[in-house]
Amino acid sequence: MPVNRSPRAIWLRRSTAVLAVLPVLTLAACGYGSKSDSDDADGGTKVAAGAKKTDGLDSVRIGYFGNLTHATALVGNQKGFFQKELGATKAKYAVFNAGPSEIEALNSGSVDIGWIGPSPAINGYTKSRGKSLRIVSGSASGGVKLVVNPKKVKSLDDLEGKKIATPQLGNTQDVAFLNWIAERGWKVDAQSGKGDVTVVRSDNKVTPDAFKAGSLDGAWVPEPTASKLVAEGGKVLLDEASLWPDKKFVITNVVVRAAFLKEHPKAVEAVLRASVETNKWINANPDAAKESANRQLEKDSGKALPAEVLDPAWKSITILDDPLAATLNTEADHAVKAGLLEKPDLKGIYDLTLLNKVLKAEGGSTVDAAGLGTQ
Repeated sequence: MPVNRSPRAIWLRRSTAVLAVLPVLTLAACGYGSKSDSDDADGGTKVAAGAKKTDGLDSVRIGYFGNLTHATALVGNQKGFFQKELGATKAKYAVFNAGPSEIEALNSGSVDIGWIGPSPAINGYTKSRGKSLRIVSGSASGGVKLVVNPKKVKSLDDLEGKKIATPQLGNTQDVAFLNWIAERGWKVDAQSGKGDVTVVRSDNKVTPDAFKAGSLDGAWVPEPTASKLVAEGGKVLLDEASLWPDKKFVITNVVVRAAFLKEHPKAVEAVLRASVETNKWINANPDAAKESANRQLEKDSGKALPAEVLDPAWKSITILDDPLAATLNTEADHAVKAGLLEKPDLKGIYDLTLLNKVLKAEGGSTVDAAGLGTQ
């Protein structure tokens, strides 16, 4: 088979990974201490006596990242919210390091429902021509910052000529930074990262060490990487939330295998009830929720986040049920403007029917798919 050497083909091969929104992009692993896939990962929550199975299922397999932006899954696991709603159907958990592996697990049927960033969700959706998955809920917004070395960068204008890291070519933060650069009138080649500002694609796990060593002048990164850089002497120069209407943009969604949604809607509804209940508890008990999330991180990875990283990272993340669908569309447009992909057709990626059913039952407001729903 001939090898496609086009820029877009090169970009497709290199893209894998973290937070936001391109049909041919994936989500960069952004968890601190996250571990490899584990189908046997288990929250250890007891099934209530007399509980009945949901939809006749022995288990529902739930995937997530070891990352604070997946707080709903972390807390829902640690506090037993998912198991409570699933009754005698066992909630089983798998913890992932990166979006591609979670999408692969979803496609193979080893995961039924997952917490994941927009980019891998859209990647899975578009590559399967809409057959593999649906976004059924939102989960988190925010948690992305531009952190710089204050000795080298005093203001936003000082970024010209500097080396700034993003997690990966074409990932959510990379696209956001390229768009921001363009809006300031600077020129950067999206593929190479060379131009008026040098964009360095650097894995979130190694960026703090590179920053500390002085090989980077700053980074446009998600939490907790941003707070880790601050702990190393960095300064937050810009919070990406300030660039969005209402200071909200999608960072984590809940996705489900399309076949599982069709065959087991009661199980999906149970997980969404647990998600809504977890989010309500998190927002009502932020300090306890922060500690709960950190305990689950420690259980999953063997290492908890230190307070100087945990506290500021937690404050910058908004936990919600709304998938903020309009922001996903905007992020896709940013990628198109950067020349990283053609305009995608995202209509049908959302199915918010069960979420809105749960929200109505809870007396809450329903959410909108921004024209990208199945109906």
